[in-house]
Amino acid sequence: MRAGFMFSSGFTIQRTILTTLGFAGLATIYETYNLDGYVYAIVGVGMLLAGYYLLKGTDVHIPFDRLLGGRVHHTTRAERIPMHESGDPLRPVPLKLATVHGFIAGWGVGAYASIIVFVLAPQMPNIFYAALVGTSFGVGTMLMQIIIGSVFANLMKFKKLTLEQIKYVGRSAAARTLYLGGLAFAIIGGLIIAFPLLNNLALSTGNPIPNLDSIGVASVLVLLTVGVIGFGNLYLGYRELVNTRARR
Repeated sequence: MRAGFMFSSGFTIQRTILTTLGFAGLATIYETYNLDGYVYAIVGVGMLLAGYYLLKGTDVHIPFDRLLGGRVHHTTRAERIPMHESGDPLRPVPLKLATVHGFIAGWGVGAYASIIVFVLAPQMPNIFYAALVGTSFGVGTMLMQIIIGSVFANLMKFKKLTLEQIKYVGRSAAARTLYLGGLAFAIIGGLIIAFPLLNNLALSTGNPIPNLDSIGVASVLVLLTVGVIGFGNLYLGYRELVNTRARR
């Protein structure tokens, strides 16, 4: 819950600034320049750095973990004990990085961001109400981030995991997702910077609802990072613990 709050607090601050700029007319720079590629690249680098910090000196169980600064997969004890049981814990997730990440991530302008920046904010009676548009959007995001964090932890408790095991699953998934997701963001961002037309590629869904009307680069990145990498690593971390308990 606290991690969700920290991430969305940075996001809320950014959205407040962005809708203020929208009212002032300064956000029209987005209509002139395609900044999505640069945003993806910056977010990706930030995720890479955070992921590397968490992975350094830990057991990551991915093929190129040695390139990421990982050590051996097992301790030097006679028994091959998984690292999450060896007393060599994963590095704590720095929540300040979540706040910075939330602030950086918010500068990408998707369908809903376009609505609040270019439609709602300019219609406000003054700049203070325009700022409130972004704040409200951020607070809604914050509530969902907090709820999702709480649901995840309670699902793990329902699966009879101890507090330390829940921490291991969460931290290992966070480390892997940040690094691999950051790599995906950085690569896609670089490709869009080099070939801006790639950002216009989209597959229409026929749904009139903004953000659901097509599947574009942003949708693919979110599905890849959260759906495939994120949930995949949560499952892998959980299976590691289940297999360890089954061998006992």
